[in-house]
Amino acid sequence: MKRSEINRYIREAKVFMSKHQFLLPDWAHWTPADWATKGPECDDIRERAMGWDLTDFGWGDFEKIGLTLVTLRNGSLEKKDKPYCEKIMLVRKDQLTPTHFHWNKTEDIINRGGGVLCMRLWKADKTTEERTDEPITISIDGVKTTVVPGDVVKLNPGQSVCYEPYLYHQFWGEGDHCLVGEVSTVNDDVKDNRFEEPKGRFPQIEEDEAPECLLCNEYPKV
Repeated sequence: MKRSEINRYIREAKVFMSKHQFLLPDWAHWTPADWATKGPECDDIRERAMGWDLTDFGWGDFEKIGLTLVTLRNGSLEKKDKPYCEKIMLVRKDQLTPTHFHWNKTEDIINRGGGVLCMRLWKADKTTEERTDEPITISIDGVKTTVVPGDVVKLNPGQSVCYEPYLYHQFWGEGDHCLVGEVSTVNDDVKDNRFEEPKGRFPQIEEDEAPECLLCNEYPKV
């Protein structure tokens, strides 16, 4: 991805989140110059990969396959302190997050506003990690719901679903962009993502202009 694209998409995400009255922490607006002044007092942000995370998942076509996220808070598997994580995401209209599951993470996905959040789900075999045709029982707002693997499940604004480990999922926005919350156990995007077609979790960046905000894997070391 080009840095100019990343800058533009982050600006658009900020506007969309503000429109839906979701306010970001101060550090989500820090520039690289701001980060250059920060010392070890900000180690939690650095070490827990809090902040902007914008990716095309290695496919090279962000508007078709991609996701914009901000990790707002996160625990640490090493320190074993907070057992939870929270993210806010912009799922763009017709933009696919490709099929994947997590070996460890359990997460609630909440449609916070905008369009309809659509998804397809499959159970993964724990030995082969392949999709299965088993019926799936999921919790939608605390109500157990059985769905057919691969059928489209839709969440209107205000609705939520729980993804358990080894549940393949893909999702996209319908009708409009979606503001999507995630509340989960500790998040580890380096070691706890199993993509059906792995291409790359973080984008390769062409530096055609200066960054306006750093991504969560770009913070300068202290």
